[in-house]
Amino acid sequence: MRIGVPREIKDGESRVALTPAGVASLSGVVVEPGAGAGVGFSDAQYQAAGATLGNAWECELVVKVKELQPAEYRRPRRGQTVFGFQHFGPDPELLGAALASGARFVAFETVGQERALPILSPMSAIAGRLAMQAGAWCLQKQNGGSGVLLPGLDGVPPGKVVILGAGNVGANALAMAYGIGAWVTVIAKTERRFATLRESYPDVVYRTGADPQAIADADLVIGGVLTPGQLSPKLITRELLRRMRAGSALVDVGIDQGGIAETSRPTSHSEPIYVEEGVVHYCVPNMPAACARTASLALERAVLPYVRMLAKDEWDDELRTGLQVDAGRVVHAQLARDTGK
Repeated sequence: MRIGVPREIKDGESRVALTPAGVASLSGVVVEPGAGAGVGFSDAQYQAAGATLGNAWECELVVKVKELQPAEYRRPRRGQTVFGFQHFGPDPELLGAALASGARFVAFETVGQERALPILSPMSAIAGRLAMQAGAWCLQKQNGGSGVLLPGLDGVPPGKVVILGAGNVGANALAMAYGIGAWVTVIAKTERRFATLRESYPDVVYRTGADPQAIADADLVIGGVLTPGQLSPKLITRELLRRMRAGSALVDVGIDQGGIAETSRPTSHSEPIYVEEGVVHYCVPNMPAACARTASLALERAVLPYVRMLAKDEWDDELRTGLQVDAGRVVHAQLARDTGK
């Protein structure tokens, strides 16, 4: 089976799903010219690793990072497998294009859904760490923020950070927030992760359920809630957002699954923020692309074993949970519930 690696065209997306090192361990790989250039991998390096330069979409298996963009909607075809992040739930037009193509779509974000999400996990960790950097940047005055320096200063209290979710995104955001000395509150649905987090971050407030007052008082809210394969729950209403001080910030890491706030809508790396109800919103759905080289290396490490399986048409339980669309049908139960397909 030929394996195609196309060049990503989403705004700000420089990641590549397979590096020359990964390609060297496979056979029959076709790489689109320039696919790895954004992260420092030249066409010559891919050729030296055994790849052929050409049209990746002519291959039976296409391994890409981000979901289809409108210019790519007509590229997949029946009998072909597209392996990458899919995010069909919030985008009916994208799902419609996938169904019309007749191709098979396997989603990075639900591979291993019943276990540890081995492909999504490293990208969530990067997004969680970047969320603090993005939030601190949003709070700067030139970006519409209130001018709060999150670590504070001698005699000046630190900023208040509220993290919604205690999973992979939340834990990594917490590591960064705690490290710079911000006042942090973690809000989660259950206490399941709290005991582990307290061992490393004891001086943090941990709460379960809704806490509107903590959100209203926050300088920065990070939305890190994820239910694998499902649309993000709407945890922040427009009314609650109005209660936040003007110039506060919201970093919605769950935007690729619809976002956790009523006011959230996807932005891009070229235009990452907007202000609504006085709050600076950062809602970039491909946050890890900001650190594209690190993210590409981490992604390949997670993806490569499954690429080898797909190339041999071998499926284990983890890979089966990634199958979302096949031959014009939605075959993933949660996606079907979310979209009515």
